[in-house]
Amino acid sequence: MYYGFYGFEYLIYILPGMILAIYAQSKISSAYSKYRKISSKSYLTGEEAARRILDRNGLTDVSIRKISGNLTDHYDPRDKTLNLSDDVFRNSSIASISIAAHEVGHALQDAEGYAPLRIRASLVPLANLGTQLSFLFIILGFFFSSFFVQLGVALFFFAVLFQIVTLPVEFNASNRAKKELADGILSEDDLKGTNEVLSAAALTYVAATLVAIGQFLRLLSIFGRRD
Repeated sequence: MYYGFYGFEYLIYILPGMILAIYAQSKISSAYSKYRKISSKSYLTGEEAARRILDRNGLTDVSIRKISGNLTDHYDPRDKTLNLSDDVFRNSSIASISIAAHEVGHALQDAEGYAPLRIRASLVPLANLGTQLSFLFIILGFFFSSFFVQLGVALFFFAVLFQIVTLPVEFNASNRAKKELADGILSEDDLKGTNEVLSAAALTYVAATLVAIGQFLRLLSIFGRRD
C-alpha cells in the first residue's frame, strides 16, 4: 500500500522546480516580448540570418521552412530542415534572429555529430514511452502488483534522462548561436539582447529538468513506502 502521494514531501521534491519553472517562464516571456519589438541593426530577418550562418558553415543542404505557431521553432535532423515560426522567420527583431540562430546551432551540432545530440535522439522513443505510460503503470501498481510501479518508475527514468541530456544540447546550441551572431550579424549592443533572450530560454530547460528529477525522486519515495 502507498501513502501520502500528495503529502509534505511532494512539496519538497516538486515545489522548488515548479517555482523556478514559473520564474523561467516569466523571464522568457518578458525577454521575448521586449526584444521582438526591437529591430537589429543588420535588419536581417530570422530566415536571412539563419541562411547566412548555414551557408558560411557549408550547410547549404539544410532548407529553411516557415511553420505555424508561436515559438514552435526547431531543427529536424531527419530531413535536414530548419523550421521557423512565422514571427521568427519574417521579422528582423533581435529576438527573431536570436531564436533562429539557436536552431541553426542544432544544425551545426548535427553536422559535426555532436555526441549529446545523438544520445538525446536515441532516447526519444524511450522518453516518449516514459512520459505517456509511466503513471499508468504506477496507478496499476496501486491496485495490483508492485511490479507495475517498478516498471512505471523505470520508464519515467528515461524521460528524466532525456531532460538531463537536453541541457548540454541546448546550452551548446545557444553558445554556437552567440558566436555566429557576433561574427558580423549583430552589433555588440544587439548581442546583449541575444544574451538575455537565450539565457532566459536556457533557464526554462533547467527548470524542466529540476521538475522531472523532483518527480522521479518523489516516485522513488512512494515506492519505498509500500507495505
